[in-house]
Amino acid sequence: MSLRVIYRILGILLMLFSVTLVPPMVISVVFEDRTLSAFAIAMGITLLTGFLLYYPNRRARKELRNRDGFLITVLFWTVLGAFGSLPFLLAEDPNLSVIDAMFESFSGLTTTGATVMTGLDLLPHSILYYRQQLQWLGGMGIVVLAVAILPTLGIGGMQLYRTEIPGPLKDSKLTPRITETAKALWYIYAALTLVCFASYWAAGMSWFDALGHSFSTVAVGGFSTHDASIGYFDSATIEMICVFFMVVSSISFGLHFAAWREGRISHYLRDPETRFFLILLLILSCVTIAGLLLTGSYDDSKALRHGLFEAVSIATTTGFGVADFTGWPGVLPMMLFIAAFIGACSGSAGGGMKVIRILLILKQGAREIYRLIHPNAILSIKVGRMRISEGVAEAVWGFFSVYLLLFVLMMLGMLATGLDQVTAWSAVGSALNNLGPGLGGVATHFGDIPSAAKGILIMAMLLGRLEIFTILVLFAPAFWRR
Repeated sequence: MSLRVIYRILGILLMLFSVTLVPPMVISVVFEDRTLSAFAIAMGITLLTGFLLYYPNRRARKELRNRDGFLITVLFWTVLGAFGSLPFLLAEDPNLSVIDAMFESFSGLTTTGATVMTGLDLLPHSILYYRQQLQWLGGMGIVVLAVAILPTLGIGGMQLYRTEIPGPLKDSKLTPRITETAKALWYIYAALTLVCFASYWAAGMSWFDALGHSFSTVAVGGFSTHDASIGYFDSATIEMICVFFMVVSSISFGLHFAAWREGRISHYLRDPETRFFLILLLILSCVTIAGLLLTGSYDDSKALRHGLFEAVSIATTTGFGVADFTGWPGVLPMMLFIAAFIGACSGSAGGGMKVIRILLILKQGAREIYRLIHPNAILSIKVGRMRISEGVAEAVWGFFSVYLLLFVLMMLGMLATGLDQVTAWSAVGSALNNLGPGLGGVATHFGDIPSAAKGILIMAMLLGRLEIFTILVLFAPAFWRR
């Protein structure tokens, strides 16, 4: 492991991130909201720190190995979350504490969408824009962006790419070269954002709201520029646009690339994970709408709109809202929240355990039942036409087991801070699944929970975004041995 190479790359990435503070500064000037100095100071600190890490190690050259990729990825997300909190900390409005600024920054970058802020409609435009931009950068992963545009990472960029892309099958590349793969992902990501922005704008949003919400929609993030979220606009057209792009952004970007390259949409229908995901969304939406109609919670049109929107928003781990689903009758709130544990498809910007893992677990369960009937049968697990190796199957069970164990441990930690069971359970689930909204005391915002609880949730957000093992591997003694 070459620490000098790691410092050099970390310095480059920090300097790159400092440039992303320019757009909020422009927004501050345009709207005259008096936050320019906060962003300028934050940019200077980030740029200087990156330069100090890079310059002494500028001549360090060495191919990255798997261990280097894990360490760079975890360090960068941790450091980026810390430096990303500077504008929140330095700005007079919203005047956040250190832990609250860190919470908001990590929530944005991990596309969790949980917030400690209230009164969003009164906040400076530059702060509102910055929150949305954080989610957009975190959606596909700024590390993948760096691999796409920084040839200085060389062939070792594959190690960064593999630790960044979510899902159990990480070795497939869309193009022969890793740099071209990362570029392809970002072209698709940017194109979707542009189309989403134009759609929102045409539907009646202001250019500022359309830009901000396109960032958080395609990132499957959930931050909004209004306290009432998408419900602020009270527009069925805007809601349906949002539903469409939430679903599209929750599907593997590899499939989007294949569909674009070959000019066909049949790839979506042939992909088992996507089919399972869409069927699950359909069932969840129908049950939710039926529940709202049968209980008389809304009239027919509102039940259809709100039921469909909330089912898709929660299940894809986006977290936008048009209604307070936590107050819905019966099993509906718990059912929607549990759906977020499944989450989006692998290779997408969404959170959760990923649909492919749940699909594999179901297939393994069915195989074990069949083995009870036919003990001597040799059975393999197949997803579509692909035969899944035993190594991948074991990794899925390992992920699931560790996921549940960490969930329980962090929930106990939250209970130790004095929170009630519903709040603690849903807060950890929201953070670990990168969802955003919770139940109980965190149904609307996370500002009132203890600082220690916020610290636990920051760790949960990182674990969820980097899929647990990317972080846990750093705690293994064997990782640090030569």
